[in-house]
Amino acid sequence: FLMERKTRVKINRKEIMVAKLRKTCSCTPQKLKNFLMDFFPVLRWLPKYRCKEYIWGDIMSGLVIGIILVPQAIAYSLLAGLKPIYSLYTSFFANIIYFLMGTSRHVSVGIFSLISLMVGQVVDRELLLAGFDLNDDAPPASGDGSLQNDNLSNTTAFNLTIAGINAECGKECYAIGIATALTFMAGVYQVLMGIFRLGFVSMYLSESVLDGFATGASLTILTAQVKYLIGIKIPRSQGHGMLVITWINIFRNISQANLCDVITSAICIVVLVTAKEIGDRYKHKLKFPLPTELVVIVVATLVSHYGKLNEVYASSVSGAIPTGFIPPKVPEFNLMLRVALDALPLAIVSFVFTVSLSEMFAKKYAYTIRANQEMFAVGFCNIIPSFFHSFATSAALAKTLVKTSTGCQTQISGVISAMVVLLVLLFLAPLFYSLQKCVLACIIIVSLRGALRKFRDVPARYCVNKVDTLVWVVTMSASALVSTEIGLLVGIVFSMLCIIVRTQRPRTALLGQIQDTSFYEDDLEYENLSTVPKVKIFRFEAPLYYANRNYFLKSLYRLTNLDPNLEAARRKKYEKKEKQHLKKGNHKTANGLGIGETTLQLVPKQIDFQALVVDCSSISFLDTTGVNTLKEILKDYKNLNISVLLACCNPSVIDSLKRGGYFGKDFGCMQEMLFYSIHNAVLFAKDQK
Repeated sequence: FLMERKTRVKINRKEIMVAKLRKTCSCTPQKLKNFLMDFFPVLRWLPKYRCKEYIWGDIMSGLVIGIILVPQAIAYSLLAGLKPIYSLYTSFFANIIYFLMGTSRHVSVGIFSLISLMVGQVVDRELLLAGFDLNDDAPPASGDGSLQNDNLSNTTAFNLTIAGINAECGKECYAIGIATALTFMAGVYQVLMGIFRLGFVSMYLSESVLDGFATGASLTILTAQVKYLIGIKIPRSQGHGMLVITWINIFRNISQANLCDVITSAICIVVLVTAKEIGDRYKHKLKFPLPTELVVIVVATLVSHYGKLNEVYASSVSGAIPTGFIPPKVPEFNLMLRVALDALPLAIVSFVFTVSLSEMFAKKYAYTIRANQEMFAVGFCNIIPSFFHSFATSAALAKTLVKTSTGCQTQISGVISAMVVLLVLLFLAPLFYSLQKCVLACIIIVSLRGALRKFRDVPARYCVNKVDTLVWVVTMSASALVSTEIGLLVGIVFSMLCIIVRTQRPRTALLGQIQDTSFYEDDLEYENLSTVPKVKIFRFEAPLYYANRNYFLKSLYRLTNLDPNLEAARRKKYEKKEKQHLKKGNHKTANGLGIGETTLQLVPKQIDFQALVVDCSSISFLDTTGVNTLKEILKDYKNLNISVLLACCNPSVIDSLKRGGYFGKDFGCMQEMLFYSIHNAVLFAKDQK
């Protein structure tokens, strides 16, 4: 039987487009209000804020995150190749803007190690191209930590005339100029992706690609911090193979290690790791995480200051961190052109991490987010702060987990965290003058524990899916050994190639009948299946398209033990020889048989079936090549008096077959060629003469 298809109502796309344009271009007070409330979600949820229920959890989580943010911001400035003050600016503005525009109640948006690394690599490259020495570590200026003193101390002797930058601009000025231009472009990309609804791009970043990218980048971050751990001065490697070159330079200069920095690093790592392990083990008993990083920074700063570690042991310190805000400045347009390509992967990675974390915690706490609005939020978290000497931001998993564990209910906690950072910016920043850089490196390295632990998951990942494990290994290796951007691109391309290869060579099988049922399964996978006499049932577990057409035919011929083209050619050759013998008047055939016996030779012994049933349940679509392939086997097997029956086709496959003329012009033979179950096709084949 044939099921009757519903008639589709023809859609006038022109009228729909005109209606949408009218609706979009119209402006009413209600529509303007809805637009503002959608663009600034805080206007929707803040009036409904349950103060008595939420306020203490938000204050506690905000204070804890603020305390964590300060040492992390100062530490991650090493990754970005910028001064600590710019990291503090970034943390402050990102929290405020996401409070206004974000739809997630729990994610912590701000400075993130992977994003800082990607920014730092671009900054280092442009500084080298501009003629600056990346190892030009001037001695820290002594002073009151004001902005004026800091600017004077960081002005170098280089005269810049490139990219339209003022000739008086020194190394620090040029570095933050590159970072803000890069951040602005990344934000523009994210906003454009939101306008054109290109959030689907994130679907091409699978979990294996993201995990591999994060682990590979973590190895790069770890490598970049080793020189601060042991206090040696080596050239900052740039370009491909940075990880290998850096380790070679480390071992060449290991004899120059600063003993003071080595001892300090060892003590800090032991303290930080021990505190983290204790916190993880007893986290269900602790009301809030231990502020270990802050304690380590305070104690290390006091020891460095009163022990005069910089003067006596030449230990590298952070130097003067200014207070207050630098006047805003528009990012340089010429620099934007230089970093436009670098901003694209930065924008995608920043958006993907933010949206994936937002969706994860929204699902956990039973509310919804708007992915498109998240793209706008993270975009403006980059665009607006770029005018205030900040660099790119993203959501961070570690801080988000801390946020939720300390009672966070809404993004009010982000405002509290911003206030803590503001307090440091206005009053406390100069107190970190004597903080050793090796302490900051320890904080960065210990924060990578989660990403580096992914190596322990490789055996379990391999047991679950070998292809995903291979994608993880390739992405991780490319990110670590080549570069982070190339690693991300390699991971995306390789994962897509794996999908293509899997559809090019999918599983194929001949099916047998489960005894006393109307169901059929793979004869090689299951025991006690019975073969259907005179019928072959073939399953192809992938879409049928141009890339796997040949594999489809080869598998079909191999499993059925019959190539219809070769058989047809053999028969033609045999018939030709028979005609030649008959013309000569020889009543014996070429095989020495009588004429009456020749018909037996036309049907070889291996053809033990009269019907071929193709199980199309796993064929999700057909392209033109796929339709032509099915038409080809229909014709070839028909020449051998073998009927081809299709079973379990979905509507899109049926439509493709109709358009391709598989069922003929008037579809008259359709009910004899198409069946809605394998069993129906088998019963029909058995009834055939």
